[in-house]
Amino acid sequence: MNRRNFFKNTTVSALGSTLLTPFNALEAAEHALSFKNKKAKNIIMLVSDGMSTGTLNMADLHLRRHTGKSSNWMQLYNDNTVTRALMDTASASSIVTDSAAAASSWGGGVRVPNGSLNVSENGEEHMPLWQKFKKAGKKTGIVTTVPATHATPAGFCVNSKSRNAQEHIAELYLEHRFDVVMGGAQKYFSAEARKDKKDMFSAFEHAGYQVFKNRVEMLHANHKQPILGVFGSDALPYSIDRENDENLRTEYPSLAEMTQTAIDAMNDHKQGFTLLVEGGKVDWAAHGNDIAGLIYDQIAFDETIKIAIDFAKKDNETLVIITTDHGNANPGVIYGGNANENFDSIQNYKHSNEWILNGFNPNTSLSQIKERINHANGIGITNNEAQSIIRYYDDLVSEDGLYNPRHLPFGLLADIQKKYNSVGWISMQHSADYVELAMFGPGSELLKPFVKNTDLHYLMLEAAAVKNSF
Repeated sequence: MNRRNFFKNTTVSALGSTLLTPFNALEAAEHALSFKNKKAKNIIMLVSDGMSTGTLNMADLHLRRHTGKSSNWMQLYNDNTVTRALMDTASASSIVTDSAAAASSWGGGVRVPNGSLNVSENGEEHMPLWQKFKKAGKKTGIVTTVPATHATPAGFCVNSKSRNAQEHIAELYLEHRFDVVMGGAQKYFSAEARKDKKDMFSAFEHAGYQVFKNRVEMLHANHKQPILGVFGSDALPYSIDRENDENLRTEYPSLAEMTQTAIDAMNDHKQGFTLLVEGGKVDWAAHGNDIAGLIYDQIAFDETIKIAIDFAKKDNETLVIITTDHGNANPGVIYGGNANENFDSIQNYKHSNEWILNGFNPNTSLSQIKERINHANGIGITNNEAQSIIRYYDDLVSEDGLYNPRHLPFGLLADIQKKYNSVGWISMQHSADYVELAMFGPGSELLKPFVKNTDLHYLMLEAAAVKNSF
């Protein structure tokens, strides 16, 4: 049988054609060489936190099967307009990194232990990249869907022995005068919620910042002033929950809207700008094996790729970097006779698993559980499945925890959903996978086929012609 016809006629082709699409490395390299000897005035780094290859694959499959169009990321591969590499994501303490050490490898150019932000085990501090670019005269910004003080944005900006010192990280952002800070977690900025009762909102305002606490305020930004935008008490809602709740759409901006606001606020600066954009809740969804949260937040991240690439194509002086800091949970579509139909059922989902599970308590009836899941997923679970869920709520307690403090039964719900959507997961934790890395614009010709995460620190400095002498 003709090889092309074989792939065309198999289920494997239907489920995996995205990653089998030819990528012409030679053509991509030739395109990158067109930027040779050009300096990157601006750098936009886009990070889908915790994105396993299966996450990239499933988001693309979902879009292809639902809209007939590829994801923006995969279209860049199809068009051979980016250079592409695999990246080793290890930290100083483990082959499996956390987000703090991963961001620090980019931020400080040195691998540090998990949990640390640009501080080595011996206490040595490494100046973060955004501070270096700030000293070189550029504007600097961060945008994320998780707390603005969370590990990934903080890794580009500050030094801290612990990623958990988020109240202090908020103070460091002001100390270093980053030009755009947008994300979640008002609890680290408001006097009412902070342990030390400092009013960081007022402190930023007194320093000349515009302070935004909702989407409407952000959309009326004055691009002549630095921006602090902090939305909600913790992370921003999952994209799928926001899309299906008018109140959330009014209150919270999308990642694409925040990204466009940040670019508009910095793009007229003579010395240029650097911007970190993080799809942080992709990682949180992977930790929860939350397929609706995962796919729709990955798609929301993908929308920011178009914004960045469109700007870079028009500007011709901007390096765009697209990657992830590590894999997480390694999800994928599992082979089966009904895999196509099952996977397509996710198109009908209205809410994340977080939304579903936070709606239950020990007094919830079996019929209420079945009704809520049917409303959110369009599936009818059995009485036994509903009973297995409600058992978890008898002993639930709130404890300290990053992703699931109430110990909600995320793994159980994902396992129940699997037979309806054909999506499987290998864990609820980070993985040591090599990850996808793509670049467009001046400096993209510097990318080698396989790199360590720390290499990006020095590549960005070289692309921008900024000396590493601070």
